[in-house]
Amino acid sequence: MNAEHELNLETLELKAFVPAKDFELSKRFYSDLSFQVPWSSDELAYLHCGNCTFLLQKYYVRELAENFMMHLSVQNVDDWREHVREQQIAEKYGVTVTEPEQRPWRMRDFVLYDPSGVLWRIAENTD
Repeated sequence: MNAEHELNLETLELKAFVPAKDFELSKRFYSDLSFQVPWSSDELAYLHCGNCTFLLQKYYVRELAENFMMHLSVQNVDDWREHVREQQIAEKYGVTVTEPEQRPWRMRDFVLYDPSGVLWRIAENTD
């Protein structure tokens, strides 16, 4: 490598590939949660909510899905929890949703499972 050339290590985005047991059901779940789906094929979908993005994949291994965790940092965790309640996410999709709690790591969050068993922590900073 030329010593005069500086390496450009600027990052642009990091996306997780989230597994989906029932791809269409998972797309509906995330749409109800407020994620947009601007692009989708038969095997993969690009989802975003504001600046937060991920790829939903039509791929499922139980051990992977049930040990997969996503963390969504939000400005107001209570508003997000209210939105989940209003959308009847737990009832529509048969998933677990907890109430917001203060955590020792200076965040207040609630837990939400998707239809494939992926655990989401939706949190706001409290420091």
